[in-house]
Amino acid sequence: MAAQAPQPDALHLATELRTVVTRLVKKLRAHSPTREKLSLTERSVVRLLDQHPHLLPSELAEREKVTTQSMSQILRHLTEGGYIERRPSATDRRKVHIVLADAGRQLLQTARQERDEWLHATLAQHCSATELAALQQALPVLTKLVARE
Repeated sequence: MAAQAPQPDALHLATELRTVVTRLVKKLRAHSPTREKLSLTERSVVRLLDQHPHLLPSELAEREKVTTQSMSQILRHLTEGGYIERRPSATDRRKVHIVLADAGRQLLQTARQERDEWLHATLAQHCSATELAALQQALPVLTKLVARE
């Protein structure tokens, strides 16, 4: 069964939601001093390694939609910063797994804390109790949207 075309109001809602979520993400990034340490792609690689215990460089390149040469440069920079480690595969000596180092975990924790603190302060300063309740009610719907593949 084909999906029904969204109603004009729903299309407008989708545009507005996309715009405001994009702006919120940009604000969150801007209010995290750790952003200056790594590029957007490098931070994305660190987050991927936090979600997956170990990945091959080729897997990282594929997930990030970059060439293996670009990923090599990214991994070199992350290694130099102490954010990742390279570990030989236990089953195939030709392969090297990339794993998150303690410094990478600390970077993620610090960045998350910075963003959470900024958002908490912003919500407290600019939102009424009613607005906070509305945001709380919207969370399950937003969670449902991002949970879909």
